Amino acid sequence: MRRRVILGAGLIGVLLIAGGAISVLMPAEVAPKLTVYTLDGRAIQLTSLQGKPVLVTFWATTCPACVQEIPHLTALYSELHPQGLEIVGIAMAYDPPNYVLQMVEHRRIPYPIALDPLGEAAQAFGDVRLTPTSFLISPQGRIVEQHVGAWDQAALRESIRSML
Repeated sequence: MRRRVILGAGLIGVLLIAGGAISVLMPAEVAPKLTVYTLDGRAIQLTSLQGKPVLVTFWATTCPACVQEIPHLTALYSELHPQGLEIVGIAMAYDPPNYVLQMVEHRRIPYPIALDPLGEAAQAFGDVRLTPTSFLISPQGRIVEQHVGAWDQAALRESIRSML
């Protein structure tokens, strides 16, 4: 499969306004062999999810685009999880765990949310610093899309359905 890296229009505009160059490091072919821990202490090994499409999304409670994306991801999870989709949200290291827990409870997020207190998960995915940053992983364990910014929900749904 071909990999795509997509930057949201807002991010491109910010980078262009700031006069900086847009430099995107292509993701590794194979998703990192990583274990993350959910708010309730459950361990999730990404390798144990092989055989299913997995959406890993790095987010923060202080990120407006992340918060706006939650209802879309919740709907996507409700619709496609029964067919095999897994979504794993990973809170950024700077996000206080009690804020993350409050957001999960308030927004009733149904998919697992992991903490990344030392930034190890963000580092394993290529030093993620911007939120939201998401990775779509194929059932074969390969990163097929990396996306910075809010997803086009129809395109995301289509990509996932093609893997189910």
